[in-house]
Amino acid sequence: MIIRVTDPCRPLEFPADTPIEVEVGCGKGRFLTGRAAAHPERRFLGIERMPERVRSFDRKCVRLGLQNTDILRLEALYSFHYLLPLHGLDTVYVFFPDPWPKKKHHSHRLFGPLFLNALHHRLKTGGKLEFATDHAEYFGVVEACFAEDRRFRRVAPMTRGESEWTEFETLFRGQGLPIHAAAWEALPDPDEKPLAPLTISPEDEPQEGIERRESHGLEWRLANAESDKDGTV
Repeated sequence: MIIRVTDPCRPLEFPADTPIEVEVGCGKGRFLTGRAAAHPERRFLGIERMPERVRSFDRKCVRLGLQNTDILRLEALYSFHYLLPLHGLDTVYVFFPDPWPKKKHHSHRLFGPLFLNALHHRLKTGGKLEFATDHAEYFGVVEACFAEDRRFRRVAPMTRGESEWTEFETLFRGQGLPIHAAAWEALPDPDEKPLAPLTISPEDEPQEGIERRESHGLEWRLANAESDKDGTV
């Protein structure tokens, strides 16, 4: 079901005592619908910006008869900051996010202090963030972000077979690109404070003319993968 947000600052309501899993950038839902079908006792939420993918995900859920899935068409940072339940999530998946490979675009990357702060407020103690990317430099950046945050502890990532690969992962693995995966567990924070109102500086706002990798397709992604190898990105 596509969630219609009527109050942009009121957390979404989920069934009590039901484990909740969230995928950021769920695309057409290949991974999340597979999880939902295998775990009917859990609730699954996809967050996706692109409307055609939101509609595709919704149609797939209807076609599969899934009753435990929802999708939200909003920015991930905003969703985590305002709409998800306080310490209510069991698992968050971020698989193959846009790496924004050029230095002048790095501020558009998802992982940073704002997201990690909101993420910790939403994960249960012991809840996990599962991360995977084909972009080695971005993987190192994410590792460094978590290494500097005492509220998280690195753990072994989940094992996923081919049926649990995302659409992007299926393409990348088919081209022989290396996949980097890691996971982190949320620890208690005795000094936790409520989230402050979300503010984003003008230079961090999306800018006209910046093209995301989705608009380029696989050829662009593979070309950038080659550039990564010789350090030109």
